[in-house]
Amino acid sequence: MTDFEWLKPAVVLGSVLYALIGVLLLWVSFALIDKLTPYKLWEEIVEHKNVALGIVVAGMFIAIGQIVAAAIHG
Repeated sequence: MTDFEWLKPAVVLGSVLYALIGVLLLWVSFALIDKLTPYKLWEEIVEHKNVALGIVVAGMFIAIGQIVAAAIHG
């Protein structure tokens, strides 16, 4: 018999809540790093098509995402 413990509403709600917290922390960390840099990251990537900076920011998102996931998972 299979165990459907993960389908209980409390478990699903907890997972959604932790996902939202993770996304919020990722967004806040990006905003903080954007404030600490001498230029606007988003403007530099989107308007000036700075691919190198886009790669750096993508790596930053991956690293921060892993840190947040590890902190939430335990």
